[in-house]
Amino acid sequence: MGQQSLIYAFVARGTVVLADYTEFTGNFTGIASQCLQKLPSSNNKFTYNCDGHTFNYLVDNGFTYCVVAIESVGRQVPMAFLERIKEDFTKRYGGGKAASAPANSLSKEFGPKLKEHMQYCIDHPEEISKIAKVKAQVSEVKGVMMENIEKLTKIFQVLDRGERIELLVDRTENLRSQAQDFRQQGTQMRRKMWLQNMKVKLIVLGILVALILIIVLSVCHGFKCS
Repeated sequence: MGQQSLIYAFVARGTVVLADYTEFTGNFTGIASQCLQKLPSSNNKFTYNCDGHTFNYLVDNGFTYCVVAIESVGRQVPMAFLERIKEDFTKRYGGGKAASAPANSLSKEFGPKLKEHMQYCIDHPEEISKIAKVKAQVSEVKGVMMENIEKLTKIFQVLDRGERIELLVDRTENLRSQAQDFRQQGTQMRRKMWLQNMKVKLIVLGILVALILIIVLSVCHGFKCS
């Protein structure tokens, strides 16, 4: 891989460039800055093509990592470079100095690191390619696992819904049984009350008959009524 495959890199907080590095001159720095102003703020990776170069960006938690490469290099090496400088930058400045650093104030410290990572990626394209393939495989496996987990979750939801339906059926059967028992108890209660009512009526009737007999016997002095 040629020495000019990666030609410019920077790290920015929002749209403020904190550190950059290049050994070349050209309008690519201006184009990279213009693209930075228009980037979405969401965490993602972006690549733009212009004048035989690719402008590659990695946005992560408010910081943007950029590298300009010749178009023939492709996307794999530039993206691997961005991942490396993101990891290094976050380890050095995460949650501290970078949050309030003025524009270009970290170029002296981190500029040489940009050069170092750039040179490493240029000198070890095969290793970069292998790492990228492994990451792609891991990502694919992760995607399959997430898909399987989602399917299992849906199955458990269906099973859970089935259990709730069975529980509802059981409760319905219980209510039906309780209603039947209540009807039987009501019928038995009505029979009992009817029998008690008949007993009371018979007792009252017996008392009335007895009173009538007593009155008749009293008036007629026994059975010698004339």
